[in-house]
Amino acid sequence: MVEGHVTISELKKVYESGDERTKAIDDLSLEVPSGEFLSVVGPSGCGKSTLLYLVAGFLEATSGTIAVDGEPINGPGTDRGVVFQNYALFPWRTVMGNVTYGLEEKGVDREERRTTAQRFIEMMDLDGFEDKYPKELSGGMKQRVAIARTLAYDPKILLMDEPFGALDQPLREALQDHLLGIWSGLEKTVIFITHDVEEAVYLSERVMIMTRHPGTKKTAVEIDIDRSRSREEIIMSEEYTQTKNQVWQSLREETKPEAQL
Repeated sequence: MVEGHVTISELKKVYESGDERTKAIDDLSLEVPSGEFLSVVGPSGCGKSTLLYLVAGFLEATSGTIAVDGEPINGPGTDRGVVFQNYALFPWRTVMGNVTYGLEEKGVDREERRTTAQRFIEMMDLDGFEDKYPKELSGGMKQRVAIARTLAYDPKILLMDEPFGALDQPLREALQDHLLGIWSGLEKTVIFITHDVEEAVYLSERVMIMTRHPGTKKTAVEIDIDRSRSREEIIMSEEYTQTKNQVWQSLREETKPEAQL
């Protein structure tokens, strides 16, 4: 059975600074079934990244609950892996050293962690670069190292915070396709934060649209697209266009001036 079922119930997050209180997330409830690829879109400042960091255990909820497979989240854990937009690689470690890091933290012996790391290095088309340092890699290669490092310690859930946002369009599309191939092969639950509607619809089984600040779930759109076809066939298809427009219209309503009154 695939693990990694996320349950979010009546979640609230308030940031406090002195006498100021800023409500980032308000009464958000959501189910993410095991193995689902869910993208989250919403207006700037709606709390998308805050939501991801709460699920990751980096932040503590003000109220409400988050659970994985029925167990409440009380902090970071190896059942959840996070990929950031800025790569977050260790500059003093090689590609191999970065990818083995999580396995070292889990206490895996040297031979096994190198074997495991090599598997994911090859999966991300990085074989031959094992001894290179981050400064010697392109942006796309750095992001592939970051993904390999996260996958190597085998989390149930992959949390991705706009991981391709800083990349140019051709590279972004290539890594999107690479991610889809990995997800379909490894059966991970994915929660993917993005501001790009086209990316969200292309990648996901479902897209959640958040309201403007303070953020909560506005609606969720099911994505029914045959992904056995090529990228070109998908993005030119009527179902892709209709779904993209549906998500875009829902998001657009949250960014209109009257929505902020």
